[in-house]
Amino acid sequence: MRGAKRSPAGRPVTGCWKPRFPERLFIIAGPCVVESLDLCLRVGERLAALAERNRIDIIFKASFDKANRTSRDAFRGPGPQEGLRVLEQVRKATGLPLLTDIHESVQAEQAASVVDVIQIPAFLCRQTDLLLAAGRTGKVVNIKKGQFLSPAEMRYPIEKAGKNCWITERGTFFGYNRLVVDFAGFATLHSFGKPVVFDATHSVQIPGGGKDCSSGNRTLALPLAKAALAVGADGLFFEVHPDPDHALCDGPNMLRLADFEREAPKLLALGRFLRKKR
Repeated sequence: MRGAKRSPAGRPVTGCWKPRFPERLFIIAGPCVVESLDLCLRVGERLAALAERNRIDIIFKASFDKANRTSRDAFRGPGPQEGLRVLEQVRKATGLPLLTDIHESVQAEQAASVVDVIQIPAFLCRQTDLLLAAGRTGKVVNIKKGQFLSPAEMRYPIEKAGKNCWITERGTFFGYNRLVVDFAGFATLHSFGKPVVFDATHSVQIPGGGKDCSSGNRTLALPLAKAALAVGADGLFFEVHPDPDHALCDGPNMLRLADFEREAPKLLALGRFLRKKR
């Protein structure tokens, strides 16, 4: 698909992004971090093809900086200037809408000039100035629910970010190095009237459980995604990589891209079935 015409999803980055298929499950997917232009293009092209085959919205996700790594020596990414340049190339090549994280208020406008969805990391979901700055861009703001917050407490980050926001569940701390997903809490998250996304791959993370890094168990991501669909998730989030065992960040909990391509249609079919039953 490199060099191909932009798909209808590849609209200019102005205003608030709107889905092409608003009645269907949407997916956020991509590598944890911008490792290289080549990697992001390879993943993006395959995700774009998957989106077209299944007539769904897939938002390409990659971070230009991961500022909350366990170790100071961990790979963080290329930074905003190079990272956003890479993401812009992914849009031109694939037409996919884009999502990336910001960690500081000053990054909001810079990211908004390129991406469609600005993501607030879970550890920063109570940072008032960060949420206000993201909301002022007019972009969709995807707020990751802090691992330390109850579902009911998400009302406050939503108030700060404004009307164009999503809530992403990514597990709750359960003692040390362990996350659990409170599926009963989805009803509370839905009560705020915002799309609710389930982050399947970060929910199987083992925070700080590796050597100077987090670990994870990717085999649990798909079963948890199915459970999230059963309680009404509007979107699913997966970090994917062609070779996650050699990824520079979050490899243990990322899905292999080929496995994701094979399993995604099954998740979509399950989602359609469950929506008919509601």
